[in-house]
Amino acid sequence: MLEDRLLVLRFKRGNRDAFCRIYEKYRNDLLRLAVSLLNESSTAEDVVHDVFTSFIRSGRQFELTGSLKGYLATCVANRARNVSRGYRRKQDAGLDKVGQMASDCKRPDQWITCSEELQQISNALAQLPYDQREAITLHLQAGMKFREIAEFQEVPIKTAQSRYRCGLDKLRLLLNSETTN
Repeated sequence: MLEDRLLVLRFKRGNRDAFCRIYEKYRNDLLRLAVSLLNESSTAEDVVHDVFTSFIRSGRQFELTGSLKGYLATCVANRARNVSRGYRRKQDAGLDKVGQMASDCKRPDQWITCSEELQQISNALAQLPYDQREAITLHLQAGMKFREIAEFQEVPIKTAQSRYRCGLDKLRLLLNSETTN
C-alpha cells in the first residue's frame, strides 16, 4: 500500500515509469476481473485499457484515499457493468482465457485437466445472473469486502452477501450437474 502511494505521488508529478509500474502491477488482475465479469476477452481488454486511459487523464487531480487495487478494480467493474448494460450478447470465454489461466499447470496432463475445469467454471459463471456473478467476482478476484460490494452495487450489505451466497449455490448446482453427466 505504501508502494502504491509512492507510485501515485510520482505519477502525479509526471513520472512515466511510475505509471508503467502501476500498469504492470495491476494489469493482469484487472484483466482477469474484467474477463470474469464479461466472459469475453477482447471486450475485457478494451475495458481495462479504458480504465487505464481514464486513470492517465485524471493525472494531477487523482487522490488515493484507499487501496489503489480496489480503486482500479471498482473502475473496471463499473466499466464492465456499463458495457454489459449496453449490449447483452451471448458470451463466450474463449480458449485464450483458459490458456492464460491454465498456465500455472506444470505438465501437459495437468494443463488439460486445468483447462477443462476452468472452462466448466467459466461456463457456469456465465449462466448466473449478472448481479450474482459480479458479487462473486468482486469478492473472490478483486478482494473486495461485502461492504464495498454493497456500496458498489448500491444495495444493503445483506443483499450483497445474499447475491454472493445464492450465486455460489447456483455454481455448485451447475458444476455438480456437469460432473454427473
